[in-house]
Amino acid sequence: MHLNPPVVLVFAGNDPTGGAGLQADAQALASMGCHAAPVVTAVTAQDTMGLKTFEAVATSMVIAQARAVLEDMPVAAFKVGMVGSLGNLAAIAEILAEYAGVPSVIDPVLTTGRGDDLTDSPLEEAMRSLLCPQATLFTPNSAEARRLVPEADNLEACAQGLISAGAQYVLISGTHEPTPEVVHLLYGQRRLLERFVYARLPGHYHGSGCTLAAACAATLAQGLDPMNAIVQGLDYTYQTLRHAWHIGHGQALPDRLFWARADDSEDPD
Repeated sequence: MHLNPPVVLVFAGNDPTGGAGLQADAQALASMGCHAAPVVTAVTAQDTMGLKTFEAVATSMVIAQARAVLEDMPVAAFKVGMVGSLGNLAAIAEILAEYAGVPSVIDPVLTTGRGDDLTDSPLEEAMRSLLCPQATLFTPNSAEARRLVPEADNLEACAQGLISAGAQYVLISGTHEPTPEVVHLLYGQRRLLERFVYARLPGHYHGSGCTLAAACAATLAQGLDPMNAIVQGLDYTYQTLRHAWHIGHGQALPDRLFWARADDSEDPD
């Protein structure tokens, strides 16, 4: 019998490069065996070098998109990326609270990979108070973690602050840290659960955070426990970066379909 793939409802912005945002999420989810149901929260004008401008979608339209899916399809997981506005953030948090039994991966997108702000007003406090309580997994990079918990004096304190705000697990990615290797830190149950160490790859990547959060949402939607879901999500993301495309003039784009390429003769190793 043909089984339907798990449905992951994604709240995120549209990126015309296809490197980040909804297209990145949809590619990663499809690659991991899921069906993406994309809810557009914002429209951006950006390239691989940075953000030009963006407009948030009206909150009423964000709600209407999500309700249409939720009333029609069995959603197995949520993934939240760029929200666009405070109104959108509050509406998304309310929807997630109504489906508390469905795992949610929150990628607290505050800036582009270059550092351009992707919010029209400060959203840090609302992310902590409204989205953290809904998060099965919260996936900030180290810079985002410090912005979200500014009173913390180290990354562990940042993670504990987010857990105190309600997140079940916090995965802080270490790509922004000045370390020889990339170290991702997973926190849960009020303690450090695991350090994931990867070789640092050359260059910079557009959409790596989207890819990681979407991959973790996919594995959670498939029914994996959080630890195994995160391990698989990290390994998949690392491979997408190893095989990244240099299509534009700026950051490289992860190849989320690396496993489907017929010619392996140009493998980075």
